This record gives sequence, C-alpha cells and structure tokens, in this order.
Amino acid sequence: MAQLYFYYSSMNAGKSTTLLQSSYNYQERGMHTKIYTAAIDKRFGEGKVASRLGIAADAELFFPETDLFEQVYSAHQQQKIDCLLIDEAQFLTKEQVKQLTNIVDELKIPTLTYGIRTDFQGEPFSGSHYLLAWADKLIELKTVCHCGKKANFVVRYDSNGQVVKQGVQVDVGGNEKYESMCRTHFKALVWSA
Repeated sequence: MAQLYFYYSSMNAGKSTTLLQSSYNYQERGMHTKIYTAAIDKRFGEGKVASRLGIAADAELFFPETDLFEQVYSAHQQQKIDCLLIDEAQFLTKEQVKQLTNIVDELKIPTLTYGIRTDFQGEPFSGSHYLLAWADKLIELKTVCHCGKKANFVVRYDSNGQVVKQGVQVDVGGNEKYESMCRTHFKALVWSA
C-alpha cells in the first residue's frame, strides 16, 4: 500500500543520506526509483542529491511551477516507478504537495519526502507545513545541538559570523551559513530582544 512519508529534521541530521540509502535499497532489489530535488539548491551541482558522507545520485529538478503529478505520471508510463523520493521538500509548494498525495493515491507509488521543518526564524516552510498536515507517515530524523540536546531549529549566520534574525526565508547554504540548535539556544540567539 503506497503512502506519503515526510522525513523531517533540522540541518545535518542525514536526510540526504537516508534518501540515497532508501533509493539504493529499492534499486538493489531490481526496482526503479525516481529522485527529485529543488532547482534552487545548487550546492552540489545541478540535479544532484549529495550527502556529507560523500555519496550522491542524479536527480530531476523541481521548480515552483513544476507539475510533479504530470511528470511522474508520464515517466511511470514509460517505466514503472517503484518509489518516488523528494529531497529539499521544504521548497515544495502547497499545490505540489497535493500532487504528491495524488501520486500516492492514484498512481499507487510510495513517495518519500525529506526536508527541513522550519526556517532560521522558526517559521514553517510551505512544503513542510503541508507535508506535516497531509503525509501518511511523519518520521523525525534527529541531530544534536552543541550542548548535546536534540536540535530542532536552525540558526543562520551572515558572512561575518553574526546571527541573522530577519531577511528572506530562502537563502541556500550549508555549514558555513547555518547551525542546528536546540530550542533553548535558538531562542537565546534569534528570539532574544
């Protein structure tokens, strides 16, 4: 029975590693997977899902206007898709999350999505918001704050190492720009006066 999964966390919890492992598991059994990633994230090259562990796979790109249902339906007609995997799912639109529910319900393709729950101000990303509401299964991937507690927030830094409290929601970056923290440390840095 196909379901929509949302694997969520803050940064550096192993979301891309888990996605790549899941794809490998299907492929090892002779099954076909299709991987998508957000076009906005070019940190590892265009159309790549990469893990900090050094493993990577090619991926299709999704843009805000991409009709995922149509693309997956068309590809599924050419070759059966046994599992659909979406990296950087926080960048999906509300409509695209609806399309994923249709892929699961109508095409019967298990769909595994991976993303960050909240931005650097503690606000939910649109894709994450609707995945949290509509996914069949929610799985938290955990990482730790520098204090050892569970990290469930992300702090953004500018090029001078100063905490950023305002600005555009999307500013793609890695460890040079973001740090995962527990709520206590996040509040002290971001929500403090």
